[in-house]
Amino acid sequence: MTGKSILITGCSSGIGHDAALGLKAQGWRVFAACRKEIDCDRLRDLGFESPRIDYQDSASIQTGLAEVLTATGGTLDALFNNGAFAVPGAVEDLPTDALRSIFEANVFGWHELTRQVIPVMRAQGHGRIINNSSVLGLVPARWRGAYVASKFALEGLTDVLRLEMQDTSLHIILIEPGPVTSRIRQNSIPHFERWINWQASPRANQYQDSLLRRLYESRGRDPFELPPEAVTKKLIHALQSPRPRLRYYVTTPTYLMGILRRLLPTRTLDWIIAKG
Repeated sequence: MTGKSILITGCSSGIGHDAALGLKAQGWRVFAACRKEIDCDRLRDLGFESPRIDYQDSASIQTGLAEVLTATGGTLDALFNNGAFAVPGAVEDLPTDALRSIFEANVFGWHELTRQVIPVMRAQGHGRIINNSSVLGLVPARWRGAYVASKFALEGLTDVLRLEMQDTSLHIILIEPGPVTSRIRQNSIPHFERWINWQASPRANQYQDSLLRRLYESRGRDPFELPPEAVTKKLIHALQSPRPRLRYYVTTPTYLMGILRRLLPTRTLDWIIAKG
C-alpha cells in the first residue's frame, strides 16, 4: 500500500487513534487529524502528519484539508470520517441548542469535509469515503437521543451519497460498531453537565438510578465490548478489497440488532431494547 494516503479524523484516542496506528503499519500515508492542537502535537511526536480538524470549525476543515492536499500534491485516496461526541440525557430534557451542537460535530462537519474531498477524488478517478456510524444508527436507545439522531441522519446521508455516486469510481462505505473500547463515555460528561439539568427533570430519580451511574461509576467493560482493533480490521478490508462491502458490522450487538430490525415489528423491537 506504499503511497496510498488517508485522512482520518478523531485520532486523539479510541477508534481513530488505533486506525491511524494500524494503517501506518500497513504502509499507508496517514494524516491523523485531531480537534485539539495539543493532541495533534502528540501524534506528530509519534511520527504522524496531523492536521487540526474540528468538525465544528469550518475554517479548520478547510485549512486541515488544504494541509493534507499540499503534502500529497493534491490527491487523497481515502477519507475516514470518525470524530464524534455524545450528549447523554432524556429527549425531553435536551435543549435544542444541544441538538444543534451535536449535529454540527457529528453530521454537518462530516458533510462539509466530505463535500470538499469529493472533487479531489473525482479528479483523480478513484477514492473511498468511509463513515464511522454506530449500532445506534440502526436502532434507538434510551438516554442517547441526540447521538442516535445524529447517527440516523448520518446513515441516511451516506446511503443517498452512495446511490448518487454509483456513476463514479468512488466507494461510499459505512462502518457500524457496537460497544468498542473508547473514551466516548468519559468525553460525554462535560456535554451532559453543560446541557442537561437533570435535577429539575421529572425523570430525576431515573437519572440517579441509571444514567448517572453509567456516566460516573467505573463499570468495567460492557457486554460484548471489543477493542478498537476490531474496527481497524474492518476498515482495512473496506480500504483494500477490490469490491468492499457497503456496510461493515462490528460487535455482536450490531449483528443482532441489524437482524432484529429487519425481522421484528417495531413494538417488539422496542420491548427488547427496553429490556437492555
